[in-house]
Amino acid sequence: MPLVTSSYVAPRWLHSGHWQTILPVLLPRRLQAWQKRERLELPDGDFLDLSWLQAGHARLAILSHGLEGSAEAIYMRGMAGTLHRAGWDVLGWNYRSCGGIENRLMRSYHSGESGDLRSVIAHAAQRYEKIALIGFSLGGNISLKCVGESAAHPAVMAVVAVSSPVDLASCARLLDEDPLNRLYLKRFLKTLKVKTLAKAGRFPVLREMLAGHDGVEAVKTIRQFDERITAPVHGFAGAEDYWARASSLPHLHRITVPSLLLSACNDPLLGAPSFPEACAQSSASFHLEAPAHGGHVGFLDFRSGLQPWHERRALDFLNQASV
Repeated sequence: MPLVTSSYVAPRWLHSGHWQTILPVLLPRRLQAWQKRERLELPDGDFLDLSWLQAGHARLAILSHGLEGSAEAIYMRGMAGTLHRAGWDVLGWNYRSCGGIENRLMRSYHSGESGDLRSVIAHAAQRYEKIALIGFSLGGNISLKCVGESAAHPAVMAVVAVSSPVDLASCARLLDEDPLNRLYLKRFLKTLKVKTLAKAGRFPVLREMLAGHDGVEAVKTIRQFDERITAPVHGFAGAEDYWARASSLPHLHRITVPSLLLSACNDPLLGAPSFPEACAQSSASFHLEAPAHGGHVGFLDFRSGLQPWHERRALDFLNQASV
């Protein structure tokens, strides 16, 4: 019954989920730089950009970022440094259209795009026999879906998902409807709109699609963006169909590799369905750890300076799983 009692204790003055979410972005932290980059060509003519930390270690961790993030995100480089110092090689990858470079096709990435992660795993498995997946927010949903919807690649030995919306519908509604989440909503929509406008200049089909909805500037919510853009561009019937089919929640009970979903109960971006206690209680492989505090990819405790607790917890879980 892997429903884990968490050891995380937030500072007494830092119980706000919003402050836990925002502070890691503001505090100055020395971060690991990636050593080299590689472009992975995909069968459909598109590409993925990979960032590597390599020292000849036998184990590899593949890191997947959150919505509108990249391999350069603070949480990605922080986790990469922690793992590398502990004897892991690390690969961080940018989703299509992320990392400041437009992808070639009209399609982009979405919250359940596990196929691209499988391509990254297959590429890395040519050199590594033991691979762990670590995903942050959206990246955690993709990682869990990847090992739950079908058999995991034989090299994948464990998964850690941090602050992950495994039920996309409830999280989209929370982001759209909670007034306290407007800061995050505006931030996400701003970059999504910029990318969409750039693509509309290259693809007349997308330009016509947007014209039928008064343009992308009229989009005010995640639901509108997913209904008008994400769903039709990626082959879904609409926002609800997209959220249902892209969520990892329906696949969690089929996971057979040790997997940890680590999410704080005061995460302002996660709805109640993204805390699947019943699934964890009935699974031998899927673990749920839900400390009371921590925010969204926050988990500051200052016991190791500015290193967040979730990096140490993820490392502990992976080391146990790889024994």
